[in-house]
Amino acid sequence: MTGEPTIRVLVVDDDALVRASLEMMLDGAHGIAVVGQAADGDEVQAAVDAHFPDLVLMDLRMPRMDGIVATRRVRARPNPPEVVVLTTFDTDENVLHALRAGASGFLLKDTPPAQIVDAVRRVAAGDPILSPAITRRLMDRAATQADAHTVAQESLKRLSPREYDVMLAVAQGKANAQIATELYMSLATVKAHISHILTKLELGNRTQIALLAHDAGLA
Repeated sequence: MTGEPTIRVLVVDDDALVRASLEMMLDGAHGIAVVGQAADGDEVQAAVDAHFPDLVLMDLRMPRMDGIVATRRVRARPNPPEVVVLTTFDTDENVLHALRAGASGFLLKDTPPAQIVDAVRRVAAGDPILSPAITRRLMDRAATQADAHTVAQESLKRLSPREYDVMLAVAQGKANAQIATELYMSLATVKAHISHILTKLELGNRTQIALLAHDAGLA
């Protein structure tokens, strides 16, 4: 026993075999425990209330409520769990809608098990996960959307100069400690600035900060 906190995971998928496979895989990883399952998006809220997960592994295509709507509802809760989408559908629209809804990660179901485990650990630690290929596609898409560009630029005007600097660093994928060193701030100050940025811009996580920055043509 190392005293390391266990990452509590809720698995959401309409395929019972997929749920069982994911539970077996994740429960076999050190420091991770599957605390519950849900078979459809409309079951997620009750499952979160019952099991208090740190992270929800969310399917997209489900019969009654899809993973986008379920993610949005989960992330709107006070102190919400992180959400990682795990799906067979990687269209630009699906990825973009998942990120806008508040997901901190997007993985395909054919991702190797070790990478899924690593993604769960990283997202639980506050490090968003998105494959480079998907990121590039989304950035290219955002660059062609003039309306999104204008809206993003206007949104960023709400930030103070120091918050703007921190926002740029977050968009570049820098960790809090690196931001603190480069901007001559304490770690606590960096965390406070990020909290203020999320509040002012009405965003849910660092991934959405990066997406907004790219919409604005930055980073």
